[in-house]
Amino acid sequence: MSKKEKEEKDVTTENLVNEALDDKEELLTKKRKTSKKAKEKDVAEPEVTEEAPKKEDTNVFGEKEEKYKYFNDEKKEKRWYIVHTYSGHEHKVKANLEKRIEYMNMGDKIFRVEVPQKTVTKVKDGRKQDREEKIFPGYVLVEMIMDDDSWYVVRHTASVTKFVGSAKRPIPAKDSEIKKIIHRSQSQTTKIELDVSVGDKVRIISGPFAEFIGDITEVYPDKSKLRAMVSIFGRETPVELEYKQIQKV
Repeated sequence: MSKKEKEEKDVTTENLVNEALDDKEELLTKKRKTSKKAKEKDVAEPEVTEEAPKKEDTNVFGEKEEKYKYFNDEKKEKRWYIVHTYSGHEHKVKANLEKRIEYMNMGDKIFRVEVPQKTVTKVKDGRKQDREEKIFPGYVLVEMIMDDDSWYVVRHTASVTKFVGSAKRPIPAKDSEIKKIIHRSQSQTTKIELDVSVGDKVRIISGPFAEFIGDITEVYPDKSKLRAMVSIFGRETPVELEYKQIQKV
């Protein structure tokens, strides 16, 4: 091969290599542009079709909570609300709620927590035993200004199941009803119970029939009285007695 032919062949080879490189660069450029457009499309579309995720609602204590915006429409005044609790946990709820009120600085919205109860005197074997009895087992009264934060503090107290009212809207109690309940609790009306029933034998310990033995035929718990049949001169005679006049045999 002559020198001239060799030079021409080298030039031709170089041109082919350059053309191949140019084609490859053009192909890569197109590919990058296509990829960029697709990427821009993928980024842009969610901005039009999707909403940014909402931030979870939290209360003033930084805790996630259920929000009831209609509380904002309530008049900001003190009202009594009735709270349902697990049976037998009424005093526990009262103690826990009072601690939460103090800890969470809610004294300006939650004012009083009451467990209405009365004194019951039980007579057993002639001896009196006093004990406290709940007027409304399973319920606690709370005086408060209802809003999202005060609702949260009460509703999420241990052993509280719900507010009395509709599924989502607590209903305040009537002031007249609350006054009657509070008065009934503060007056401490004594109720006397006797551990006797119809058919029991009792000894009369006071009154004109003292030391007689009788069989109980009727019991009147609301009047703290009973009726018994007493044998007087061989005849069964009905006698009405007060609880305090008898002793179980």
